[in-house]
Amino acid sequence: MWKTIFRRILLMIPQLIILSMLVFILAKAMPGDPFSGLVTPNTDPNRIAELREQAGLNDPWPQQYVRWIGNAFQGDFGISYIKKMPVGNVIAGTAANTIWLAILTFLLTYLIAIPLGMLSGRYQNSILDRIVGVYNYISFAMPPFVLALLVLWAFGYQLQWFPTSGSGTIGLEPGTISYYIDKLQFIILPAITQALLSTAVIIQYLRTEVIDSKSQDYVRTARSKGVPINKIYSRHIFRNASLPVASILGYEITNLVGGAIYIETIFGYPGMGRLFIDSISGRDYSVITALVLLLGIATLVGTLLSDIIMSIVDPRIRIQ
Repeated sequence: MWKTIFRRILLMIPQLIILSMLVFILAKAMPGDPFSGLVTPNTDPNRIAELREQAGLNDPWPQQYVRWIGNAFQGDFGISYIKKMPVGNVIAGTAANTIWLAILTFLLTYLIAIPLGMLSGRYQNSILDRIVGVYNYISFAMPPFVLALLVLWAFGYQLQWFPTSGSGTIGLEPGTISYYIDKLQFIILPAITQALLSTAVIIQYLRTEVIDSKSQDYVRTARSKGVPINKIYSRHIFRNASLPVASILGYEITNLVGGAIYIETIFGYPGMGRLFIDSISGRDYSVITALVLLLGIATLVGTLLSDIIMSIVDPRIRIQ
């Protein structure tokens, strides 16, 4: 297994090279440059041209790519044109917020999806199944920004149960219980919103597999031996029905990071998603290319992680 994983990691190298080329070309194809926003009627055109020359933007694209990718492999993604600091430091300042948001969203997603999927499949065509189906349809069809705005308006502005922006109260001492409780208050509303939007696929997969598993021979055998019905569902059916869910687990982790763009922007949460939007607005190409490249790497890692999880859940499955 470890040899296969190592071989898959080696195969990721050419994929990363192709990904980096696409990211760089698409970034360069965007209109304007980081210095376009500095142009005013009083701006000296020679000064703008000098800044572009100093940044190497006048060099041929292949030369710029080689310089950029060479520095990127060393962990140097350049300087943010907006914040005037290394891109690595800019991303690091927001990565922790996004990671904590993704972890809490991941936990809430599966705490909601697994019970609903199991119950919906177990009590097929019941009132409960229809209620879950309606919820599943709404969560799948509703645009992320619509649900986020509704949740923010209801629980943030009307009921005032949660803060409406930010990631923490200034002045609290890090490491204390009050500090973490305060952090949780800022993160729980966007996490619940994103979790509600992420449950549809998992519920549907699980429900379908539970319905199919109920008619399998091993279930009939277990019932004939007098195994309690709850034990059949919790141990036998759930183990087999969870295989499709496990197969998308790595992708779900990646989607949580990438899908936080809408959530973080609407809730004013200072994470990587909001940084991405701000960088596009300010044409901060060095930050944009770094974020897209990191997200692409996370996607490749998520693919590998899904295969590893599948092989752990079902030993009969081996990574090809």
